[in-house]
Amino acid sequence: MPTVLLIDGWRFFFYANENTEPPHIHVRKAEKECKYWLDEKMFDAKEVFSYNMSSADKRTVRKIIFENFEYLKKEWKEFKRKSK
Repeated sequence: MPTVLLIDGWRFFFYANENTEPPHIHVRKAEKECKYWLDEKMFDAKEVFSYNMSSADKRTVRKIIFENFEYLKKEWKEFKRKSK
């Protein structure tokens, strides 16, 4: 579960055992957790699930995702290449 980004206590990471899913990022901060699929073509982040997250938390995470979208895509591709 490599951490690819750590901003304001939000940890952005990948799981190695999710090979059948589209590009996505897991995010955790204390007891809060969520997962977003990253749609490169539409420049979008679709919430897959969230736990213990307020609307403000979700807005914060989405803002961080969009500010780092290119970096997250690049890291996802590198992660998948290494995990083959």
